Amino acid sequence: MQPTFVLVHGAFSNSFAFAPLQAELGLLGHRSVAVDLPGHGFGATYTRAYQTPQDPAGLAAAPGAVKGVTLADNAAHLTGVLERAKRNGPVILVSHSRGGMTATAAANARPDLIDRLVYVSAWCPVDLDAGAYYAEPEMASVDTASLGLALAGNPAELGLLRVNFRTADPDALAAFKAAFLADATDEEFLVFLNTFQPDENLDVGTSADRAQAGTWGRIPKTYVRLAGDTSLPLALQDRLIREGNALTPDNPYDVRTLEGSHLKWLVDPAPAARVLGELAALTP
Repeated sequence: MQPTFVLVHGAFSNSFAFAPLQAELGLLGHRSVAVDLPGHGFGATYTRAYQTPQDPAGLAAAPGAVKGVTLADNAAHLTGVLERAKRNGPVILVSHSRGGMTATAAANARPDLIDRLVYVSAWCPVDLDAGAYYAEPEMASVDTASLGLALAGNPAELGLLRVNFRTADPDALAAFKAAFLADATDEEFLVFLNTFQPDENLDVGTSADRAQAGTWGRIPKTYVRLAGDTSLPLALQDRLIREGNALTPDNPYDVRTLEGSHLKWLVDPAPAARVLGELAALTP
């Protein structure tokens, strides 16, 4: 039976970002579904204060739907989608960036629902909790303060992370472009930036949510490296691959590489669609 690709977005993103990739997959004859995690997509919060002219004080104080959402909530939501998709045949779970944490948590809990895991420059913590990797040498080149240039409100008070992606601050925009889409035109970058939503949940799980050999480790898995990624550098991607392989040496990653930045594969999705198509052919 034809597999279904289940696509899981990263931080501040949603299912909309996958539309060009889904078009390419469809034209290649593949079935796919893009997931909106809780508080994302049409469940996101966009206040009037976020419109133009903006109300900075209002934006900093307005409540958001993603407040209190946990990694467990994300994994439970994804599991529900996987259960429905599995009724139609094999499932290939594809995650990007922070979405890898949700995919890993779901794989830990329900490996029976997933026929192949695909991480596209995505987080799959093994030896450390996710936040701890930021203190490691592989992340030394990452400008962790870039989001802070457009931070709106106090995360501790809001119970969520809010970034004003509609800022006109040239320094903030330059930092975002360098981190996410340095290899695109300014016009492409601004188009993608306008698909971002301002709020993201704070919880990234605990050590219990790292990849588990007995469950996650049973699933065939592929890691698609993004060679020009400065948000999740190639050195960190390779470290995650090594750690996963050490955890399950009898089931190592199938490793592929695409050129481009953190988001370029979604702006120009044809190469990624071809790689996913190859993986579909390997999925019984």
